[in-house]
Amino acid sequence: MLAVKAVRQRNDASSELPHLLDQFRRIVNVCVSTGIEQNVSSLKTLSSGCYHRLSREILGYYRLCAIITATGILHNYRKAKRNNPHTAVPHARRLMLTTCYGFKIQDGVLRLPVKPRTYVYIPLNSHTRRSLSGVTVRSVTVTPHTVSISYSKEVVEYKPEGYLGVDRNLDNVTVASTEGKARRFDLSEATRIKSTYRLVTSRFHRNDARIEHVVYAKYGLRQRNRVQAKTRRYGIVMERLTGIRRLYRKGNGQTRKYRARMNSWSFGELQRQIEYKARWEGVKVTYVPARNTSKRCSVCGYKTLENTMRQVWCPGCGTMLDRDVNAAVNIATGGVRFTPYGPPVEAMVEEREPNKAALIPKVDGDKLSHLRMANQY
Repeated sequence: MLAVKAVRQRNDASSELPHLLDQFRRIVNVCVSTGIEQNVSSLKTLSSGCYHRLSREILGYYRLCAIITATGILHNYRKAKRNNPHTAVPHARRLMLTTCYGFKIQDGVLRLPVKPRTYVYIPLNSHTRRSLSGVTVRSVTVTPHTVSISYSKEVVEYKPEGYLGVDRNLDNVTVASTEGKARRFDLSEATRIKSTYRLVTSRFHRNDARIEHVVYAKYGLRQRNRVQAKTRRYGIVMERLTGIRRLYRKGNGQTRKYRARMNSWSFGELQRQIEYKARWEGVKVTYVPARNTSKRCSVCGYKTLENTMRQVWCPGCGTMLDRDVNAAVNIATGGVRFTPYGPPVEAMVEEREPNKAALIPKVDGDKLSHLRMANQY
């Protein structure tokens, strides 16, 4: 299994680099305009339609990487336009350069070609050099102030010793393992920072992009730093959350403040962090349906009733459970059932008894051991 990560550092290159970044941005915008004009978004069709339009002053592999970058922008634009027909036409504004070809890393220095036989040299710091030791470098992304280098390695996906269910909520993340342990991570501070971020940015009266950029960067960085995930060597199980944003659109009967609060929920960022970090360690991430994970009792499977202080009560077995812990245990149990490493579970087969025409359903698989495991929680 191929795992990919990236390392970023400050850019200390010469003054020749901004001109190259501006050229790359311009040809990306030419490719995006061509794709929208011809209504294409595939890499092959876009390449044949716009390669001859691109400036010959820039190296050929940079033109190819610009087409690849524009293809990703066009895919996102078409997806957004399906959801909102009034989506603005995309336009690359930031100075940047992304390339998979032409660069070379040697003796702790990144060599980036500007013109034929003309190079820009960017020294790499000690952290970057350690990160790139023993791995395969895949691509380089350069901005006026940063350099990001993506790298990969082959990892072996191991057989999990247990499963960890992750229940994502607005103000907390609750995890529960198949060993019966549960833990809650408080994200209320991240929610407060997002609320402050919305309040501050909504009160701009001057059209000063520099001030907005500084404040956005300050609050955005603090927000991102709160949403981090660190996992043990378990098989990780999460809910498949889809269509969340559609629930909190204008016209759904909710207040503007409530919609803003719910739409700032970083469930996708948390999922992305968990996925790539788990993949790097060879941990399998599995998704289970999100339906009724909070409402179904994790002890007996009966439908629970809401109580106060995020507690649920099961009329089937009389157990009082924390709503988030109950959901996390159900998610972890779903991983035991649906992953390929889980035990054999209930499968219905039909057999006929001798001299009888009636079909008698039987259970094929270790149903009792699976139920015992589920009832431990």
